Amino acid sequence: MSSPQILYCHCAYARVVPENVKQDVLAKLCASGQSFDGVADLCEMSAKKDPSLLPLAQQPGLKIAACYPRAVKWLFAAAGAPLQNDVQVLNMRTQSAEEIADELLNEGVSSSDHHYEENGQS
Repeated sequence: MSSPQILYCHCAYARVVPENVKQDVLAKLCASGQSFDGVADLCEMSAKKDPSLLPLAQQPGLKIAACYPRAVKWLFAAAGAPLQNDVQVLNMRTQSAEEIADELLNEGVSSSDHHYEENGQS
């Protein structure tokens, strides 16, 4: 089984994600040696309908570290790049850096089940 694809959003412009959580998640990803895609800000990319969102959205088993799953879902949809049903969105606004890094770097579905299609209120 191949490693899940990981997308890290630095939430650079909204400043709604705690800085220490963003920095800790990013540091853990870098230290892991696992490849991942990093973007400055999904909100900005969505607003500009950035075409690079489509190939990201089409990755099977995608795990995203960003903010609320419902917001991430709609950001991709608004950009014309709907997410796959098996996407897992981890919320850096409400989860700890340790929990997020563990879920990003371990294969399989996490115990927290932050799948947007199952929990529209996340």
